[in-house]
Amino acid sequence: MPPTIYFMKPTVITKSCKLPDGREIIIETGKLARQADGSVVLRMGNTMLLATVVSAQDAKEGTDFLPLSVDYQEKFASTGKVPGGFLKRESKLSDYEVLISRLVDRAIRPLFPNDYHADTQVMIYLISGDEGALPDALAAFAASAALSISDIPFQGPISEVRVARVDGKFVINPSMADKNRADIDLIVAASIENILMVEGEMKEVSEEEMLEALKIAHEAIIEQCKVQIEFADAVGRKEKRVYNHEDNDETLRVELWSKFYDQVYAAAAQLIKNKKLRSEALSKPLDEYLESLPEDTTVNKSLVKRYYKEIVKKAARNLSLNENVRLDGRKTREIRTIWSEVDYLPSTHGSAIFTRGETQSLTTVTLGTKLDEQMIDGAMISGSSKFILHYNFPGFSTGEVKPNRGPGRREVGHGNLAFRALKQVLPPDEKNPYTIRIVSDILESNGSSSMATVCAGSLALMDAGLPVKGLVSGIAMGMISDSETGKYAILSDILGDEDHLGDMDFKVTGTEQGITACQMDLKVDGLTYEVLKEALLQAREGRLHILNEMKKTIAVPRADLKPHTPRAETVIIEKEMIGAIIGPGGKVVQDIQNTTGATVVIEEVNNKGVVNVFANTKEVMDAALRRIRGIVAVPEVGEVYDGKVKSIMPFGAFVEFMPGKDGLLHISEIKWERLETMEGVLEVGEEIKVKLIEVDKKTGKFRLSRKVLLPRPPKKETTAAE
Repeated sequence: MPPTIYFMKPTVITKSCKLPDGREIIIETGKLARQADGSVVLRMGNTMLLATVVSAQDAKEGTDFLPLSVDYQEKFASTGKVPGGFLKRESKLSDYEVLISRLVDRAIRPLFPNDYHADTQVMIYLISGDEGALPDALAAFAASAALSISDIPFQGPISEVRVARVDGKFVINPSMADKNRADIDLIVAASIENILMVEGEMKEVSEEEMLEALKIAHEAIIEQCKVQIEFADAVGRKEKRVYNHEDNDETLRVELWSKFYDQVYAAAAQLIKNKKLRSEALSKPLDEYLESLPEDTTVNKSLVKRYYKEIVKKAARNLSLNENVRLDGRKTREIRTIWSEVDYLPSTHGSAIFTRGETQSLTTVTLGTKLDEQMIDGAMISGSSKFILHYNFPGFSTGEVKPNRGPGRREVGHGNLAFRALKQVLPPDEKNPYTIRIVSDILESNGSSSMATVCAGSLALMDAGLPVKGLVSGIAMGMISDSETGKYAILSDILGDEDHLGDMDFKVTGTEQGITACQMDLKVDGLTYEVLKEALLQAREGRLHILNEMKKTIAVPRADLKPHTPRAETVIIEKEMIGAIIGPGGKVVQDIQNTTGATVVIEEVNNKGVVNVFANTKEVMDAALRRIRGIVAVPEVGEVYDGKVKSIMPFGAFVEFMPGKDGLLHISEIKWERLETMEGVLEVGEEIKVKLIEVDKKTGKFRLSRKVLLPRPPKKETTAAE
């Protein structure tokens, strides 16, 4: 007799919290993925996320950083879709999924201990999707909850929300429809005490409006953090694992600080502008020390290098805090030298070089047709986009050798920030027939290359002659603070070194009217709203300075497109006329394209026909537009038309008086004189002027006349005999 097998029903633990409008978010554990170190299913409406976290017990030898990977992936089945492409399966993360992965990564990474170096993986699956509850605003909440119930040393909890202003009111985690109508759209991550990360876009709003949005977001996040604490208690709070991933030698640390701090501070105080020379000056004491060590030394060189980095970071920070001066000699509010140029590349549709200090972007604009739109195939978002921005960061931009592979997550993220910044000033889709592609190639980099992309992209759009609302500039702000003394310094236009040694990286873009996009990452606790407001106002001052420098190059869009840029025109027609332009099997539209050389794209939008015409010359454009307008024009009784004889019948001729429209020219309407036969009167292909004299109300047939356009012969005078 086979043994009896008993299946234990899982013990499921659930907690919930509510958003300000009463909608509920539920987190549960114990049902799915129980072999992970932590697993949580989060549900809001019909959106469900499975978040798992696993961390190795030991760090790999020689690892001196946290190898954290965060992957967010949408299962197409979650919204009842089948993936596109040949394989028909989920594969490499899309840019959209990468961006959400980065949102989570940037929120949780600062909350792991600095000495924790074990491989750690956070995976978040969208397993059910609902446009009423967008998953990007829920992913970090799910990840933090999974970490909070694990034994992994995570100093959370944290959470993320989307805050949007819709019709003047702030909404937490709005639906897709409301999000698309918002003039403020921010993703905010925070702990109970502090804001950690901000990412989003705005339609030229003020700094005060942005701060208000952050405060409202933080209030909602606090409640979500509290429920995670209750959740961890209900699960049975686990003791965090004991680990030792770093070897330390306090005697060596003290010795090195005593030996090198003053030398490094003096090297930093040389205020060397050139990045390479400054790096050499700061590393010189270390290089000399390592060279002086005997071959059989017992000194741990890896520890020496780690402690030396700590010394450099402290000396550079103290230089700014104590003397109000930065590594390159600038004051805290000072912007590096800027120069820019447009129309540098003669064969592109638009181009610009933007250089600020040792950061440089060469950016191009290409204007394509409807056929060039980017297709988007995702579980939550599908369709197409007519604005594309790509950011490239080759190794030579920092003097390094780097494999020339596809864009990494950093490139995707930086490109998306510039995309958000510039899309706010583009003409609306209904007034823009072009697909716009911007490509930024970073040729030099020493801090804030994404903001150089924004500036160069804005200049290139104006050089291309697109009717943008105005110039957009961007600036990266930093901060150095000392929790013991309370001192802090906010830095405008940070260097790459200041990004690494600072406590904040805050990028802000905007026009003269207001902010269009932002991205903030904090590496320190305790950033108050007062300091944040100070940073925003200082950023505005820097942004406007950069805008004024850009205006010296080009202040308004060119009056016309470049001569070699394809021309585009849009014709709006009645929906019923779409078929007339396309013709049977596409015969008519193909004939228009073949005979004129134009590209014609037709689609139905809002119950209207939208005809986009693209041509290389004005002559080609005019010829195509004549054909199209002729087809959709409504014949008017009494109007005179240039016609062409299409066929001859015993009772008259059929004349094409408008493209695709034939009318009967009866034998009695050809001449004033009576005609007995059509023989020899007209020829097929002959061009004649005709007048539309009637449209039959029942059949819609057209009656034409030629004789009414001819002088009427005088009446014969009758004689007395007659």
